[in-house]
Amino acid sequence: MRFLIVYITMLLACGSVYAETQVNVVGLFSNKAVVMVNGGMPKTLSVGQSSEGVKLLAADSSSATFLIEGKTRQLGMGQAASIAGDSAAANASVTLYANAQGHFISECQINSAPLKFILDTGATTVALNSGDAKFAKIDYKNGTPVRISTANGVVTAYRVIIGSLKIGSITLHQVEASIHEGGSPPIVLLGMSALNRLNMQRQNIAMTLTKKY
Repeated sequence: MRFLIVYITMLLACGSVYAETQVNVVGLFSNKAVVMVNGGMPKTLSVGQSSEGVKLLAADSSSATFLIEGKTRQLGMGQAASIAGDSAAANASVTLYANAQGHFISECQINSAPLKFILDTGATTVALNSGDAKFAKIDYKNGTPVRISTANGVVTAYRVIIGSLKIGSITLHQVEASIHEGGSPPIVLLGMSALNRLNMQRQNIAMTLTKKY
């Protein structure tokens, strides 16, 4: 009953406050927490892991401490937190954390479709495979066909404009992208057509992206 009251309270709060990131705790363990981010499916995070702008800092059977869009929140079982913000603001930001290989991999939404991406300053544009493009409802065959050199050789791709690209509290509109036929790249490449519109500041394993326009 206590969980239900807390959950309903958070839903009512979201009706009056624009919440960029909402975290619900549905499971607690030593050094792990099971969370629902923005109403999505439950995910298990270990200490140090992050997803959609949410990083688990500490956890035990009674509570968990998160870094949510740069703000620290401690939550118990069944509790929730919402970090409000304006995704259209020019100074919206999100912090990514490098994995063991030094890559910045996180989650985004393209045309509201949830997808994984890797930050790639060597890519000229945002790049998707054709399966991910279809999932994001991109009619890429109406785009401009081009030939692109990749690690696997020269491939056919289609230049398109993505309606919206959302990373945490950042939303970019009308972003140039290239759609590659087949299953490569395996995840979205966040290339310079998006990164040119962001300031990037790295400190150790943390990379903070701030929207310029």
